[in-house]
Amino acid sequence: MEKLKAILIDDELSSLQNLQQKLEEFCPDIQVAATAQKPQEAMLLIKHHKPDVIFLDIEMPKMSGFRMLDELGECDFEIIFTTAYNHYAIDAIRISAFDYLMKPIAIKELQVAVDRLNKMRTSQTREKIDILKSSMNEKKSQDDKIAIPTSEGLEFIPIGDILHIESSSNYSKIFFRESKPIVVTKLLKDFEDMLLPYRFYRIHNSHLINLNYIKKYVKAEGGQVIMQDGTTIDVARRKKEEFLRMIAG
Repeated sequence: MEKLKAILIDDELSSLQNLQQKLEEFCPDIQVAATAQKPQEAMLLIKHHKPDVIFLDIEMPKMSGFRMLDELGECDFEIIFTTAYNHYAIDAIRISAFDYLMKPIAIKELQVAVDRLNKMRTSQTREKIDILKSSMNEKKSQDDKIAIPTSEGLEFIPIGDILHIESSSNYSKIFFRESKPIVVTKLLKDFEDMLLPYRFYRIHNSHLINLNYIKKYVKAEGGQVIMQDGTTIDVARRKKEEFLRMIAG
C-alpha cells in the first residue's frame, strides 16, 4: 500500500518534532514529506509537495490555520487539525467532518485519525472548509450544513432538513423532512454536541430532536412529543422541566 504524503504545520518546534516522531514510529502508512513553522512557508511546501494530508495547528501567530486555508485557495488534500486548547472551533470542526487532535497528542488518537483517513479519503475538502467557516459564525442558522459520513463518502445536508435522530447502539438513524432516513456510524452524543446550538435537544437517551419541528406536546409523566412526520417520542422524566423551558422560550 502506498504511503500517504504528509506535511506538518505548527509554530512550535517541539510540537512538530513530537508529532513527526509519533507518526514515524506508530503510523507506518504516513510519510512525512516536510514540516513548517510558518503558514507562508507551509503554503509553498504544499504547492511543491502536493501532500495527501496536512496536520495543521489552529493557533499560530500572525496567521491562524483557518486563515492559511483561505489564503491557499484550492485544497486537494485532507486536513487533520491540532490544538492545545478546547477550542471554540471544535464543534465547527466536528460538523464539517474534519478530524482534530488535542495536544499533547495521544498515540492511540493519532492512530485512529490516520486509520479513519485511510478509510474516508474524499475529494470534498473545499466543501468541508465552507461548512467549517459557516459553522464558526456566531449567528447559527438551520440553513448551515453538516457533513454526514456515508458508505460512499460524505453528504452535505442542511441542518434544517433534519427532523430527529435516534440512537441504535454505536449507530445513529437520521430522519429527514423529505428524504429517506439514513444510518451512520456516529454516536448520538456526537450529534448532540454538534447540533445543540441549532435548537436541537436530547429529550431521551435515545432521541435527539429538532425543536423547530415539534407538532404537539402531550402531557404525561414525562410527556411525549409528536414530530411533524407523525413520530411519537417519549420525553424522559428528568428532561421534562428543562425541555418545557426550552420550547416555551
